[in-house]
Amino acid sequence: MKSARRIFLTGFALLLVMISGAQDAGFQTLCYYEDDTTRLELDLFLPDNVSDGEKVPLLIFVHGGGFKNGTRESAHGFCQFLADEGIAAATITYTLYMADKSFSCDGILTEKIRAIQLAGNQVWKASAYFLNNQDQFPINTRQIFLGGSSAGAEAILHAAYWDRKVMGLYPDEIPETFRYAGLISGAGALMDINLITKENQLSSLFFHGNCDKVVPYPAAPHHYCKGNVPGWLMFFGSRAIHEQHLQLHGSSFLMTFCGGGHEYSWKPFDEERPNILWFIHQTLGDRLFQMHQVISTGNDCDLNDAYPECR
Repeated sequence: MKSARRIFLTGFALLLVMISGAQDAGFQTLCYYEDDTTRLELDLFLPDNVSDGEKVPLLIFVHGGGFKNGTRESAHGFCQFLADEGIAAATITYTLYMADKSFSCDGILTEKIRAIQLAGNQVWKASAYFLNNQDQFPINTRQIFLGGSSAGAEAILHAAYWDRKVMGLYPDEIPETFRYAGLISGAGALMDINLITKENQLSSLFFHGNCDKVVPYPAAPHHYCKGNVPGWLMFFGSRAIHEQHLQLHGSSFLMTFCGGGHEYSWKPFDEERPNILWFIHQTLGDRLFQMHQVISTGNDCDLNDAYPECR
């Protein structure tokens, strides 16, 4: 009996620790969309000591993983960093449509596009959640940023520039006049560079390794696939999107990691946080900037000679 009692007390104490840890974790888990088959949640990190009536910026973050794996929890550290700096952050779960499919050269093109479309629509759903519940949170809904890594960056770029009436899969709950404040893209890409126009361009920060063999740094096929494979998909990567912004006289900050591969889809969210804060504050201040920072990783690859900045 004493042994059983000790086990019970130990288990009860552990439960209290777990509950206490969940309460002190610094975020709240919320359901932003649910239907008969799908439940999607987000973890919301809010700054401490927000005064009554104060509204702060929000960044909605979308994790990477090739639309087949990854979790929202991977961005907890980054979101907590933003909250500590006075910026709300939400990291979302979205449907991993490619979980049992290939998103590489042997995949099916229509399935790859469907994965991006579904994730992009769920970014819109997460955005609509905050727009429709703005009285519940100290968030300025005119200052919503999007951030994403790899597949997540592809999702946010398409969410930012697709026509919701054409590409929408759910009833649209976002006002036609709504615009995101800006984008932070880690090794992201767009299927169509012409989606970005002078009228709709958004202030943007791009991270990309020029030797990324997964998501191309310039305009090139995804995974650099040959043209005769079923998964061939043209992508306009960070360098191409940055150049489009410059031509349209918009704000853009490109950080090129010379010799860097696809690991630079995420590493800058840990290692370049001062630049992320600088970007957010410059954007909120409505300042124009057109910058290209080149950083050597000390690595070499067969793509370095293709770019003057990395020779």
